[in-house]
Amino acid sequence: MSVKVAINGFGTIGKRVAWAVSQQPDMEIVGVSKTKPTYEALGAAKEDYPLFIAIPDRQEAFAQAGLEVAGSVEDMVEAADIVFDCVPGKRGAANKTMYEAAGVKAVWQGGEKHATAGTSFNALSNYMDSYGKQFVRVVSCNTTGLTRTLHPLEEGWGIDNVQAVMVRRAGDPKDSDRGPINSIEPVLKVPSHHGPDVQTVMEGLNIQTMAVKVPSTIMHMHCNVVQFKDKTPSGQEVLDAWEATPRVRLIQGAIEWGDQKWRNLPGTAEIMELARDLGFPRGDFMDIIVWNDGAHMMGDRLYYYQAIHQESDVIPENIDVIRSMFQLTDDNVKSMEQTDKSLGLL
Repeated sequence: MSVKVAINGFGTIGKRVAWAVSQQPDMEIVGVSKTKPTYEALGAAKEDYPLFIAIPDRQEAFAQAGLEVAGSVEDMVEAADIVFDCVPGKRGAANKTMYEAAGVKAVWQGGEKHATAGTSFNALSNYMDSYGKQFVRVVSCNTTGLTRTLHPLEEGWGIDNVQAVMVRRAGDPKDSDRGPINSIEPVLKVPSHHGPDVQTVMEGLNIQTMAVKVPSTIMHMHCNVVQFKDKTPSGQEVLDAWEATPRVRLIQGAIEWGDQKWRNLPGTAEIMELARDLGFPRGDFMDIIVWNDGAHMMGDRLYYYQAIHQESDVIPENIDVIRSMFQLTDDNVKSMEQTDKSLGLL
C-alpha cells in the first residue's frame, strides 16, 4: 500500500513534512498547496511536487512566475488519502469541513487546538490513540520535546510533579517581521498552554509551565524540574534512560581535562552549527537536545535543560502518525525505527 499524501500549506513545517514523506517507500506526495507564488512555491516546483493553489483567482500570478498549477486545493484533497494541514496556526480548523466532505483523513499541527481533531499524537507516549482515526493533531514542537524526555522518566520511576519554563524563540529564522527585537516578554497566563498540551498525550501528568519569549530565532530552551513519585533514580540512571530513548540526544556543554575546562556545546548557536556539520538536511535537528552535564539530581528532584529545534522536531511524528492512522503497524517502536532510519536519525 502506498499512502497518497497532500500537504496543505508548503511553509516551514509543510516543506519538511513533504521531504520526510518523500523518503518513505510506502508513501507518496500527490500535491502541495500555496496561496502565493513565493520562493517556497518555486522550491516545490523544483522538487516536482504537483502545485495546487488555495486562492483560484491568483492562477495568473502563478503563471507569470513560471509555475504550473495542477488545480485547486479542493482538487488536491480529492486526490489524497490523507491531508497534512500545515497552514499558519489557528487557521487550519476552518479546513475541517473540506476534509470531511472529501472523506479523507487529516492531520493538523500543534498551532491548532486539541479539540480540532479530538486526538493528539506523540509517537513515544500515545501512538495507539490515533490507530485507525480519521482526524489527528500532532502536538507542538515544545510539547513534543517535553514528552520525549518526560515519558521515559514516567515509565521508569513515576513522576509526582513537573515544573517547566519555556524560553521561546521569537520567530523562525525567516520570520523577519516577528519580535520582540530588544525585549523579553513573559506569558502572563499560568500555566502557559504547554502544560495542558502535554496532558493531551501524557494523560494525568501533573505539570505546570511558564514561558517567556526572547529575541532569538534558532531554538527553544526548556528549564525543567521533575519530582519523582515512588522511586528516585540516580543521575546516571536518568542519563542512561535518555540515551536509550529514540529522538533524544545527549550532548556535553563543557569539556574538562585536568584543571582546565573548555566550551564544547554551551548553547543553541553551537548546537545548530553541529547540525550543519553533521550534514542534516536544512541544518535541522529533529532530536531533542539534553545537556548531560546540565542534568542534576537534588534529593528526589531532577533539574535539567533541553533545547528544541522548533522547525523540525515534530517531523518524525508526522510520519509515524500516518502509520498509526492507516494501521500499517501497531508497534510504535517499529514505526519510529523505520522513520528514523529513513530520515537519517539512526
